[in-house]
Amino acid sequence: MPRTRPRHVLAAAVIALAAMAATDVAITATSPIADVSARVDAGDFSGAQSRIDAALAKPDVDANARAELEFQRERMRRIRLDFTLTQDQAKAKLRESIPDLRDEEFQRWTASNQLEHLVIDGTPYYFNRSVSNLFRVSPEALARRATPFQRNDGPMENANAYHDEAVADGRRSGQPSVAPRRVRVTQAITVDADAVPAGEAIRAWIPYPRAIEGRQEDIRFLSSAPGTHVISPEATMQRTVFLEQPAVAGKPTKFSINYELTVFGEHHVIDPDKVTSVADRSELAPYLAQRPPHIVFTDQMRAFSRQVVGDEKNPYRIAQKLFQAVDRIPWGGAREYSTIPNISDYALHAGHADCGQQTLLLMALLRLNGIPSRWQSGMVYSDTGYDNLHDWGALYLAPYGWVPMDVTTGQFKGARDPEVEWFYLGGLDAYRITFNDDYGTDFVPAKRHVRSETVDSQRGEVEWAGGNLYFDRWDYSFEAKVLPLGDSPGRAATNQSSRGERE
Repeated sequence: MPRTRPRHVLAAAVIALAAMAATDVAITATSPIADVSARVDAGDFSGAQSRIDAALAKPDVDANARAELEFQRERMRRIRLDFTLTQDQAKAKLRESIPDLRDEEFQRWTASNQLEHLVIDGTPYYFNRSVSNLFRVSPEALARRATPFQRNDGPMENANAYHDEAVADGRRSGQPSVAPRRVRVTQAITVDADAVPAGEAIRAWIPYPRAIEGRQEDIRFLSSAPGTHVISPEATMQRTVFLEQPAVAGKPTKFSINYELTVFGEHHVIDPDKVTSVADRSELAPYLAQRPPHIVFTDQMRAFSRQVVGDEKNPYRIAQKLFQAVDRIPWGGAREYSTIPNISDYALHAGHADCGQQTLLLMALLRLNGIPSRWQSGMVYSDTGYDNLHDWGALYLAPYGWVPMDVTTGQFKGARDPEVEWFYLGGLDAYRITFNDDYGTDFVPAKRHVRSETVDSQRGEVEWAGGNLYFDRWDYSFEAKVLPLGDSPGRAATNQSSRGERE
């Protein structure tokens, strides 16, 4: 989710990701799959492909190994879709904003990976959003622009009247559920014409909200197209509506759902002196554990934690320090999550991170410090037409229980009211719909083929008998109308979706 407040790059946080030629990178993995994965990460796509072909040619390769190897081949294809710009193309794109760009500037920003790129089989390729991200991560580059940098920032990125309303509502009621909104939603997936052979069944999963007491209530499913649908059970952690229909030659295939729900904001007033350790509560153990591949307590993660936390022992004050540290990482448009081996580690080192990457990093750091954490995500919307994919989370603070956190929206420094300043460490606005209460979990009904988004579920998923349909073969859309709580006609808020991009 884009920001409006300026961010400064963390010292020494920017590194070159696979910026060396693949032939210069030592591959030390031992198993065939680990060897292939390491070569992909190092940019040795040719070497990875030859090893995939050799492994798949063996008669005794088992089904799981085959699936893993085939995914590594698909991962290379997805990476190439994200990294399409040659060096000359990246320079030309950058010169649209910096006409007098100097070669030494370009090389310096490349060497620091502020211009995010990968060296694939000896040739550098730049991330499709590397140039726009540069102006978010580099004050130097921003100052060199010939024209102002246009941001697409959400209305909740600065303290506003809603936050005042939510805080006042909480003070008046003494309850954490505050300032609700009633919303009517239309979501759709449109598959490209002739993406699959005519007559073949296309299967689609569209995200759908879970009932969450005090946060999401009175969910009413209104309609779907096609009319036959399967709604996942309430307990499904990544809830969806499943739809299926045959492809028609020369025509796009569209799936859509309509529903309403009431979304509450959440606001907890936390007294740090009352917060205690969770000790050895077995039910919280899963939320304190490492969870490879995306939550791993690496040596670099431990060192970063020690630097930030210091000698602090109070769980809430530790959470505040970690929240501030992750909040300082500049927001940047993200490559597809399915292409990243360890997202929290990537966020720690890449020099920028989007909402899900920041959230997974904060979750890892909290768990490392004995503070339970978990994932949530969905869509954010507004009264005026803005909407976006968004990820956030929750942390457990005894005696308050689970409270929300949104590190990407972050701390409102300078707010006159401390409860507004720290609103998103212990609170959330009502302008978001939660689809997911965990990451990387299975759909109901199950998907047969590997997912386009292996971590989250916000745009949806599509497949047919011949395999998964990736984001380059279909579009998603999201439209919300905020209704008066009396259920009279509302104000339209229409999504401007982008194919295959996580915002």
